[in-house]
Amino acid sequence: MIKLFRSYNPLNMLWLALVLILLRITFLSAIPIKEEFPFAELFSRLHLPSSYQYVFPPGLDLFLAGCLVYGQALLINYLVNYHNLLGRSTFLPALTYVTASSLFPPFLMLGAPLVCNFLVIWMLFKLFSFYKGEDIKSTSYDLGMIVAVGTLFYLPFIYLFLTIWLALVVFRPFNWREWVACIIGFATIFFFLAVSYYLSDRMQQFYDIWLPLAAKFKVVISFNYYNYLVLIPVIIILVLGFFKLQQNFFKSYVQTRKSLQLLMMMFLIAGFSFYIRPDFHLDHFLLCAIPAAIFFAYYFLYANYRWFYESLYIILLASIIYFQFNTF
Repeated sequence: MIKLFRSYNPLNMLWLALVLILLRITFLSAIPIKEEFPFAELFSRLHLPSSYQYVFPPGLDLFLAGCLVYGQALLINYLVNYHNLLGRSTFLPALTYVTASSLFPPFLMLGAPLVCNFLVIWMLFKLFSFYKGEDIKSTSYDLGMIVAVGTLFYLPFIYLFLTIWLALVVFRPFNWREWVACIIGFATIFFFLAVSYYLSDRMQQFYDIWLPLAAKFKVVISFNYYNYLVLIPVIIILVLGFFKLQQNFFKSYVQTRKSLQLLMMMFLIAGFSFYIRPDFHLDHFLLCAIPAAIFFAYYFLYANYRWFYESLYIILLASIIYFQFNTF
């Protein structure tokens, strides 16, 4: 399987679709009868019809989520190859994203984090352009607006604003105008939202939407450890990927090294931003799937022993399918 996707062959798009179906068809028997789709936060939800959460029937929900994941996988594959993040063209980023976005049953359903991954991909295209850009103030402004739009859909997305500043640190010499431009872009979206609240005499509700940002971190989070055993092969692949990346780090181009560093920081920011949600759901970690998939692909592309990396991927696939059938 991995050997097949190591090559950049258009026929791999068909194999990718088959892997996507394999990882999701086993979940058909466990689809909730009525699945809520809260794709907007409270402050933007007030402008939508009250019944929008249940607009999709369960089967259609799963199908649309699969279509979104397939489209995102192809975009990520194009992003990685266009910026030469792995050193050569391959279809592995698409395969690993389809796999990473199927780890847990909540990942398989339509939700705000899945929709926001399109914005993450858009952000990465613009962030990676910082390295060779001469005047990036307009790009920085656009990125601020993208984060603001993502925040309308999913509040934890606001923390990805930090990745803009981190990208400016990693890719650019200091220019205060570029730092301020992204703030203005972010404020532009919420300025018009505040105006709509002001005109409807609901400014107090606009102030209340920011309260979760000051919430205390929940030290104790209860969960069933058996449901997360699927993460064992994931952790092994990530660790091996980081070791392989360390070995080849200084053999890569400067832009590639900086881009991979930015992806690592984005992975950490997206992962730790879950705590501001009072009603935390596991699908939040779909925001981590894009950088994780790229690190997965890096390992599988440069791994030496075929029997080992093929077996490791098959174990991961088997674990995902097994835990879709079994809940402890």
